[in-house]
Amino acid sequence: MTHIRIIAGKELRSYFMSPIAYVVIAMFLLIVGTLTYLAAIQASTVAMQQMQVKGVIPELHVNELVFRPVFGNLAIILLLLLPMLTMRLFAEERKMRTLELLMTSPITVTEMVVGKYLAAAVVFAGMVGLTGVTPLMLSFFTDIEWVPLSAAYFGLFLMGALFLAVGLFASALTENQIIAVFVSFGILLLFWMVGWAAEALQGQAIGQVLMYLSVVNHFEPFVNGLIDTRDIVYYLTSILFWIFLTHRVIESQRWR
Repeated sequence: MTHIRIIAGKELRSYFMSPIAYVVIAMFLLIVGTLTYLAAIQASTVAMQQMQVKGVIPELHVNELVFRPVFGNLAIILLLLLPMLTMRLFAEERKMRTLELLMTSPITVTEMVVGKYLAAAVVFAGMVGLTGVTPLMLSFFTDIEWVPLSAAYFGLFLMGALFLAVGLFASALTENQIIAVFVSFGILLLFWMVGWAAEALQGQAIGQVLMYLSVVNHFEPFVNGLIDTRDIVYYLTSILFWIFLTHRVIESQRWR
């Protein structure tokens, strides 16, 4: 555990010594804020229209009118932004020729991979945590159902953690950070398209398999305020799978 903390601490310092983390966090918060603002404006418009028709102030469900659309759009936002968080984790080590030094140090490959992954996960958790300011501010003006909202946040973190694991794998394949971004984006986009293929093949056995593999289909229950152990198992096993692949890629460097 000591080595994992050392690697994670080193990567966290590297994140905030370069503009990468600041740019990604700023873009994420700007997009989330804009989406929330637009959803709130839409909700107020609906309220005004209902008040004009019924003559009374309607009861609005903020979770459904504001937060559900926002979280529904965040999946594609994370798909675009998170590869930038992971692109340098191993690619920079390869480019700077420091990966060989790490391979000959007392640090194991598992500790190296897990430490780098945890650093990215901590940064992402901070990003998600900062968005919690918005519902806290809205809670002063309207009632918010915190349990469904917490489920949506939990699902968002699990999905982002999976995206980070894919990005870590992509970074382990190359020394070029731009290539790592595109490889990560390509893999994630394929998983996104699996959901479309599953809808086209509904009723068939292959359609059921593709439905299970779809990242988005496992995220939707969380957005609706439902926590299903099957969805949790899907994300956790997928995260472990991509971390395992990353471990195998880095381990193969010992024999080159």
